[in-house]
Amino acid sequence: MDTYYLQELQELNHSRYKDNGFKNRTEYLNTLRNQYGKDVVNALLTVLPASEDFDGLVTELEDFSK
Repeated sequence: MDTYYLQELQELNHSRYKDNGFKNRTEYLNTLRNQYGKDVVNALLTVLPASEDFDGLVTELEDFSK
């Protein structure tokens, strides 16, 4: 199993995803995959920890999409 799938299974802090309108981390990441593309999101998940989901991950995705 790939690293990004293992990260999704960990569900570190459910409340931060719920506070941002998502059921859980998987739903949040699937939303990003739909917006930015599955491959780029999955690639970034292999190098960024879950703690960067709302900060570093979004910044990298926005930079990549420019």
